[in-house]
Amino acid sequence: MELYLYIALFSPLVGALFAGLFGASPKTLLTGVVNSSLLFASFLSSAVLLGYVLNGQTVHVEMMQWIAAGNLYIPFGFVVDQVSVTMMMVVTTVSTVVHVYSIGYMDHDKGFNRFFSYLSAFVFSMMVLVMSDNFAGLFIGWEGVGLCSWLLIGFWYHKESATWAANEAFIMNRIADLGMLIGIFLVYWNTGSLQYDKAFAVMPTLDNITLMYIGVFLFIGAMGKSAQFPLHTWLADAMEGPTPVSALIHAATMVTAGVYLVVRANPLYHMIPEMGLFIASLGAFVAMFAATMALVNRDMKRIIAYSTLSQLGYMFVAAGLGAYWVALFHLMAHAFFKALLFLGAGNVMHAMDGELDPFKMGGLRKSMKWTFIMMTLASVALAGIYPLAGFFSKDAILEVGFVEHHYVIYTVLLLTAGMTAFYSFRLVALIFHGEERYKVFGFHPHEAYKFVLIAMSPLAILAVIAGSFKSTYFDMVTKILPNTEYHIHSEVTEWTMIIGTQLFVILAIFFAYKKYINFKGENKEFEKRLVYKVLINQYYIPYFYEEYITKPYRELSTVFWKKVDMKVVDATVDCIANGIYKAGENTRDMQNGNLSSMLRWMVAGTVILLSLAVAFGLAVRYADEISAVLSGLGA
Repeated sequence: MELYLYIALFSPLVGALFAGLFGASPKTLLTGVVNSSLLFASFLSSAVLLGYVLNGQTVHVEMMQWIAAGNLYIPFGFVVDQVSVTMMMVVTTVSTVVHVYSIGYMDHDKGFNRFFSYLSAFVFSMMVLVMSDNFAGLFIGWEGVGLCSWLLIGFWYHKESATWAANEAFIMNRIADLGMLIGIFLVYWNTGSLQYDKAFAVMPTLDNITLMYIGVFLFIGAMGKSAQFPLHTWLADAMEGPTPVSALIHAATMVTAGVYLVVRANPLYHMIPEMGLFIASLGAFVAMFAATMALVNRDMKRIIAYSTLSQLGYMFVAAGLGAYWVALFHLMAHAFFKALLFLGAGNVMHAMDGELDPFKMGGLRKSMKWTFIMMTLASVALAGIYPLAGFFSKDAILEVGFVEHHYVIYTVLLLTAGMTAFYSFRLVALIFHGEERYKVFGFHPHEAYKFVLIAMSPLAILAVIAGSFKSTYFDMVTKILPNTEYHIHSEVTEWTMIIGTQLFVILAIFFAYKKYINFKGENKEFEKRLVYKVLINQYYIPYFYEEYITKPYRELSTVFWKKVDMKVVDATVDCIANGIYKAGENTRDMQNGNLSSMLRWMVAGTVILLSLAVAFGLAVRYADEISAVLSGLGA
């Protein structure tokens, strides 16, 4: 099984290096084919490992010694267990689809080869993150996906908005990662190890305050990577990158790394339920917070990005309340239908010459039949309609909130489910139904390449059937995660809740269709209202960051640059340099080659040396007398 582990882990790295060889060359279709094939090999190896793990086995390999200093020993080790193999399957499945899809999507881009190099490097970093058996390896993968995310968000670096978004994502995540790094230091300081099994075995002996500090700092890192409030603004802005990047990084893999961290560290968070409640409460807030912004946004990709942010909130609710297997199950199911939504949006963008405003579309189902079907399926799954995948995973989170008696959290998530259904089908109605408004703007839509649609089909199938794996998944993953089943004791109450939730969601879909299926024109009166202005401006949080954090920091930096750096630091260095230079200029005559001048300097030097020698001799000879005189003067 070790061989399959190495193939799953290193195939993306080989692809990244191969594509990198042609990075500065014109488009080479071979890079897309080879990289996609290598990702498929990684997927097949992960599937073999999944079959092995389903039988109750795990694979743990130590490739080599990595860091050994004093009592610190960190091997270059990897583990394939019930949690990591779930993430491996999600990452490799979506990555393979995205790689094949990108062959068509990036067909005319000059950076075709470079794109595949970055994309495969990202997948390798993500595999390192999820497969490492220790916090240090996880952190290396964590920073690797951060770097690759920066490269991919800013892939079209000639656009100022893309470079700004890439820098925002990178800097905001570095702020959060400082907290995570402190948490990792605390883990080693208090347990003597960074390997999961050894560190978690020692943690029950630690006091609650120490455990709380570790949990808080690790979660700060998770907040940044999974874009939780207040470190959330980068996710929507990251839509400046190519759409396959959004599907892979910002729907299925990197943004879920924070959830994975909490699930992986479940022995820690199980011991600090207060922290778990905070995580759940923040997740419920973010779920509704993001959904409200998606209700009014006019950018197709940003709407889906806010939806991702909202669903991440659901996952954190489950993880915070101790339902780790439920959080991981929703992570898996969500990855399939959300990646499908992003890729469908990419098809629409290609058909509409890069247009992102759904209000300028309409009636596209006639010319984009298969994209329409797939995006509708993904939206149904996202809304949580039975029997698609979203129903089983999202409904399980609602049950967790109700069974654990967190009725406020349950109510918030229920309302958010209605909003999710509304904005999802608002988007579908505006893009695919109603009048063909795009004709006014001169667009000529067309369906995507056939191989692109075929590549997307596995995600469409999984969006439909992934929920049926729930019992098998539960049996597998609860071998290392708490195996609590969340069932409402009263069968009547349970069915009432399920039916009520379904009716609520269907009603939200009905209202969305009724309002937007025959959309004629924009409601200018509504756009003048305060609530619209607040939502469309993201609650003015980006404005607050810009005005009260970024600008003051920039001005303070300017002051330090001009007043301290230039007038103190630089001036001091320049003064020393100028002094030495002038001393050299003034003493240059000593070496002018004139014998008379040099003899005079020799005489002067001899006199000075003799004077110093005499003075030193006298000082030694009369040291006691001089000391007595100085003592008397001091008295």
